[in-house]
Amino acid sequence: MATAFSSDGEAALRRELGPAAAAAPRGELDGFYEMGRAAAFVRGGGFRKVALQFPDGLLADAAAVAARMEAATGAEMYILGDTTYGSCCVDEVAAEHAGAEAVLHYGPACLSPCRKLPVLHIFGQQPLDVGCCAEAFRELYPDRQSRVVVLNDVVYAHAMGELEQQLCPEYLNVVFSRVVCGDPPGPTPPGEVRQFGRQFLVEAPGGLQDYAMFYVGAEGLALTSFMLTWNRCPFSSFDPATGCGRRETFNVNRALMRRLYLVERARDARVVGILVGTLGVAGYLAVLQHLRELLRRAGKRSYTLAVGKPNPAKLANFLEVDIFVLVACAQNSLLDSSDFYRPVVTPYELELACNPAREWTGNYLTDFRDLLPGACAHVELPPAVPAAEAVPDISLITGEMRAAHLCDPPAPQLPSTVLACRDQTRALAEISPAASFLESRSWRGLEQQLGQTPVSKAVQGRRGIAIAYEDEGREQS
Repeated sequence: MATAFSSDGEAALRRELGPAAAAAPRGELDGFYEMGRAAAFVRGGGFRKVALQFPDGLLADAAAVAARMEAATGAEMYILGDTTYGSCCVDEVAAEHAGAEAVLHYGPACLSPCRKLPVLHIFGQQPLDVGCCAEAFRELYPDRQSRVVVLNDVVYAHAMGELEQQLCPEYLNVVFSRVVCGDPPGPTPPGEVRQFGRQFLVEAPGGLQDYAMFYVGAEGLALTSFMLTWNRCPFSSFDPATGCGRRETFNVNRALMRRLYLVERARDARVVGILVGTLGVAGYLAVLQHLRELLRRAGKRSYTLAVGKPNPAKLANFLEVDIFVLVACAQNSLLDSSDFYRPVVTPYELELACNPAREWTGNYLTDFRDLLPGACAHVELPPAVPAAEAVPDISLITGEMRAAHLCDPPAPQLPSTVLACRDQTRALAEISPAASFLESRSWRGLEQQLGQTPVSKAVQGRRGIAIAYEDEGREQS
């Protein structure tokens, strides 16, 4: 029986594979992938090596796109598939391995800013019935004075101008958001909202909470992030695949209650695993250091783990960790950890748990850059309080007493390490206490044992799947 931590493999063995279907209609590669704009970007920058990053759903077109781009620009094209983390983030590390000077990112994107390489986003122009979408909007908002912000999935950005032309003459208070790649220069003007790669201006006296939100796109991580962040605004959506509009019935309060429960779990945790979920979003190193300092001041141990895309089986190997915090882009931070052995929280939730100066205000933050010094939502750590003067705190989950005050930062000193004999030549190696703890575990993964296993001729092994090999019944009889 398959579980979150294992699979019987039967589905994989019975799966039928066929030829890959092209993601874009035949003969429409130039329009769907905006070949002209991409070629102008490469030629204008004088790039000689360019990485093309495709999500799994568009890889069928990768070879054809790369060939046309090479013919149009004369530059070398390298196809990036199977990205280390979420495909919505630009994989700058993989691009640098190929020596690329720029990246063309295809498909849906979180629009998180990058710092190392120039990036051009090609979302792919998915079809949208603008007339049907406008009619659904009219049914959802019959009052022509309604204040509504129109958001969209990036793959429908090409059609937003036509939708705006149809709705704005009828609705004077409708605001269309603009997709912005990277951080706009200069300070944010009053009334302007810049989040999730979107930019729009609100002019209502009460600010954004006086507006409703209309989202063009299918249900997914982007819509969930919008609804949690702007949880005081009523949401509705139009799904272009079904042609139906609806008022979103996703219970935000229930979702927030679940997230606040995870905050309480983080307060109880003594050992925290910091999961590196991105290597391309600007500021990820700064937030890693910020979280380590926060946990050290809160009296908790922390381990930094780079495991690629997290899943239940990977994280179940770290039984000593009480809770994980995922450092990822705004769309991938809200990981549903119901199938995981230990909960996974966001950096904002960890701050709510460990920083006494941060209070819950009803505003939810999914972008970790908002927590860094100088950002709009940064909150300084308060001074340390002696343990004798700390206010007692009781866990709402276990009912036990716990420490809720911050400790004094440790005095600067050399890293705590010990010397150990590494091999027969008496070479010395430094081992950290954390590494020593992990070395003491009975199972530490597969070992190569090079030179210790004798060479033998290959023989035919067992057939079938591990839970029931074909010859197991004969062996038992």
